[in-house]
Amino acid sequence: MNQLEIDMLPVGDGEKSGDALAMRFGDFSNKEKEQYIVVIDGGSKDSGKKLVELIKNQYGMNYVDLVISTHPDSDHTSGLRVILEEMSVGKLWMHLPWNHSDRIRDLFHDGRITDESLKERMRKAYRYAYELEQIANEKNIPIEEPFAGTSFLNGTIQVLGPTEKYYEELLVNSAKTPEQKMAGLVGSLERTFASAKSTVLSWIEETFDIETLDESGDTSSENNSSVVNLLNFDNKKFLFTGDSGIPALKKVIEYSKVYGIDISRVNWKQVPHHGSHRNISPSILDEIKTEYAFVSASKGAPKHPSYKVTNAYIRRGANVYTTEGNILNHHLNCNTRNGYGTAVPFTFQNKVQE
Repeated sequence: MNQLEIDMLPVGDGEKSGDALAMRFGDFSNKEKEQYIVVIDGGSKDSGKKLVELIKNQYGMNYVDLVISTHPDSDHTSGLRVILEEMSVGKLWMHLPWNHSDRIRDLFHDGRITDESLKERMRKAYRYAYELEQIANEKNIPIEEPFAGTSFLNGTIQVLGPTEKYYEELLVNSAKTPEQKMAGLVGSLERTFASAKSTVLSWIEETFDIETLDESGDTSSENNSSVVNLLNFDNKKFLFTGDSGIPALKKVIEYSKVYGIDISRVNWKQVPHHGSHRNISPSILDEIKTEYAFVSASKGAPKHPSYKVTNAYIRRGANVYTTEGNILNHHLNCNTRNGYGTAVPFTFQNKVQE
């Protein structure tokens, strides 16, 4: 029997959200041979421990076939250290930015930068990712960089983005690289002032027929470098987006069309970046429709999820669910777990955050 469970754990509190997700698929009656377990991001150290408990207690396993780090932000990678340290892991998918220094060095204007100095700077800038690589090397866990075209289990899981070329473009434009250091500082200050100004949210009216979500959303290079994965299982499709932004998702759509991968309708989709209005747009939602949309948003977050985003999914026929302090479990051909109830879909909101 084809069975599947996807568990999205709650991460963070208040302003701080994160992603921690585990899934298993296969025949659960034969756990040693037919059950595959995948972890996508681990959130904080605390959520990493909860992922370990879930895999041991609910999945009945101490082994993870594949761990995926979508991008190097601490709210996604910190918990993965716990997974690698406390469990047996078959393979780690993660980007290794310092391994691209020889190809991107010439794009910087500072002639004093050498391959080795750039590598060292990037290891320090992407500290959480570098520590993850070190743990994997110590435990002899093979690492593969997940670029478009990478796959697992003969295409059961496919990477749709980013391409290696786009990833390297994002590296050059990252605030963590030398040339963008001052720009990143300025941007950080601007975000700090903007955050201080927006402590009190302003609200606007929205109806089912009038959409205020637009195409102008912008996010960081690190977010746009997020690994986007597609799980094909039991003739159903499950799309995992990390913190991808609008340009990255448009490239995913383009790549999928070129290679004949139909994502125009998926059964389940992770809403990118905790439901931020900066990471999704109407054109993308029109291109990728879904039956279920899952949002990882911390309890009490004033901006996550954005009601513009949840309304936009609902308009297009999706059932939207948010963590906000609770585990979300999506299952196929499985009984509801003991102690779990039926989640209530998010409802359409007549007032949205501006």
